[in-house]
Amino acid sequence: MTSQEEQQQRRQPAEHDGQDRPGDGAGAVRYGDVFTVKGDLATAPVAAQDAAMMQAAESAVLGEAPRGGAAAVMQSAARRNERLGVVPRDDEATDAAAEGGVAVTEARVPGCRVITEFVADQPVGQYIAAEEEEEEEEEEDTTGGVTATAARQDGGVHGVLDGNKITIGEALEATVFSAGDQPVEASDAAAIAAAEARATGLDEAPPGGLAAQARAAADANAQAEREADKTTLRQVLANATVRLGVDKEVEREDAARVVGAEVRSDPDATARPGGVGASVAAAARLNRGRQ
Repeated sequence: MTSQEEQQQRRQPAEHDGQDRPGDGAGAVRYGDVFTVKGDLATAPVAAQDAAMMQAAESAVLGEAPRGGAAAVMQSAARRNERLGVVPRDDEATDAAAEGGVAVTEARVPGCRVITEFVADQPVGQYIAAEEEEEEEEEEDTTGGVTATAARQDGGVHGVLDGNKITIGEALEATVFSAGDQPVEASDAAAIAAAEARATGLDEAPPGGLAAQARAAADANAQAEREADKTTLRQVLANATVRLGVDKEVEREDAARVVGAEVRSDPDATARPGGVGASVAAAARLNRGRQ
């Protein structure tokens, strides 16, 4: 299997006061203790069958369950919960995992695969798996043999692109696959603004661009009464490379600015798993390995 880099947002298991009493849930390791999740899933204790389901999904997509992956974290939590007697020792999954299911999705960007793991439709981890070098056939256009990549670069690029590294626009598009169904929040808009500013080389994102649309979406979502009425990250970031107009390869400083903007704008001072900051940071790490 190809080398992987983990890009996960996790919390340390919470400390519990007092004696653990088997059967009453005291001391149980819950999803909210080890992953940044919300709602009923956050309060659900992790069961062994949940971990087994995630391990099977990881193996199906990655070829094996990675060390330190979501399945490994869930297995460790489940073993503690079984010792405490707060989850059954049989093949029964928790309600959240049984009803919402677990999934591992794959999104392809140039030179890598972005693997995102979900429990009950909430992202719990993201990995970057580098692809082996392959012969790429260049498609000629009817105007004299300009490749699709070269044509995009001729359309206006800030910085140097060598075709082997991931750009800011491509990292934003990868977010569509990992967190595209999530409604846009203020922290997402801040991260998009930072990314757009870095791509364009300006001090701040230009008016009327991706950041402006993201801010408007976040403001509208805050007032929306129904989830169905909220604008998602997919709607804002689809075709980001084209809509940016200019682009650049992701570097460490770009990732630091984007993640910092997202964290500062989040009420819990965390970055969304599989979100804009996570995708840009993962791209920067992969690009460093291609220098």
